[in-house]
Amino acid sequence: MKGYILAAGEGVRMRPLTSNIPKPLLPVAGRPFLEHNIESLKEAGIRDLILLVGWRAQRIREHFGDGRDFGVKIEYVEQKERLGTAHAIGMIKEKVDSAFFCLYGDVVLTKESVQGIIEHHKKVKGNVMALTTVEDPKRFGCIMVDAGVIKDIIEKPEVPETNMVNAGAYILEPEIFEAIKETKKSPRGEFEITDSFKILMRKSHIYTHLLTGEWIDVARPWDLLEANRILMGDLKADIKGKVSEKATVIGNIHVGEGTRVLPGSYIIGPAIIGDECEIGPNAYIRPSTSIGDHCKIGAAVEIKNSIIMSRTNVPHLSYVGDSVIGERCNFGAGTKVANLRLDEKEIQVIVDGQKTGSGRRKLGVIMGDDVKTGINATIDVGSVIGEGTMIGMGAVVRGTIAPNSRIF
Repeated sequence: MKGYILAAGEGVRMRPLTSNIPKPLLPVAGRPFLEHNIESLKEAGIRDLILLVGWRAQRIREHFGDGRDFGVKIEYVEQKERLGTAHAIGMIKEKVDSAFFCLYGDVVLTKESVQGIIEHHKKVKGNVMALTTVEDPKRFGCIMVDAGVIKDIIEKPEVPETNMVNAGAYILEPEIFEAIKETKKSPRGEFEITDSFKILMRKSHIYTHLLTGEWIDVARPWDLLEANRILMGDLKADIKGKVSEKATVIGNIHVGEGTRVLPGSYIIGPAIIGDECEIGPNAYIRPSTSIGDHCKIGAAVEIKNSIIMSRTNVPHLSYVGDSVIGERCNFGAGTKVANLRLDEKEIQVIVDGQKTGSGRRKLGVIMGDDVKTGINATIDVGSVIGEGTMIGMGAVVRGTIAPNSRIF
């Protein structure tokens, strides 16, 4: 069975993190996001892959090549014009002649979930859609099911009748291509896969498989934190660098080659520290933290449940909690990131000029690449800071800050 991963999106809702990096290459649990899905497919026995690419396609090609280094075979299809998911799936009609595993590139699936979908397909011998349950189904496609078969698909309902939603993973038979051929453009000018499925349902069953493992749709920057937590759940201890005898390590952590963990540092796993980093002295790294390559986490710094991308420095006396920090950032001494409202209510984030609920009680900052802060800078909860911004000493930052801003 071939695997087809849809990874062509520009990731506009993930900005500023995707201003320089295509969404599939954003780091989660120590590796580019897309690597985890490739690994899950590979471990389930799917090693012949097609990647749909678009935004910054060359960077994805350069990273994965022909797949040899990842134990799979990869070929690429480029979607130059975004015409919808049905159009994207239809692009491989000439490349498959049997059932294929189709996966949206922005969902997290465990290898157990992938295997479960494959086993269900073997049982029903037909089209399979993976389902999951969510607390707020309004922003998803709700799926009405009868005896394990889809009866209706309702896109983003105002009043959901079910909390079962499309999980963005399918095993599709070649008959899907005829349904796509009959699909008309939607009012928003795209070929919607939901419309193709409804056409297919007139002629054939689409069976359902309810996932039992954890699942998340990484649609917004703060979703990376939940993906990071899920994907680090089965982390195994792997110490390649040097950890001082006077440092404390609890639980499973990964320490990359050339990395030094200095005396007095206290690390609680699961945690990942990349290559050629310096941690401490007296740094405190808390669970579900992922630190990229060539980073410095300095004296008396605390990092909690965060993603710190490569070549970023948080040198001394700073706090970063529940945050995603881009590449090549530099924090001045005493920079503090707030991550909890005083009233402890859901943190709101300003997106496109409007407040949006994050669904999180704790959320610090989403920071683009190449941001610099001066000493004693303070960043409020739920702030989004565009790439290239400079924040002066003692400045207080809140809300959404445009790229290349100067705040003093």
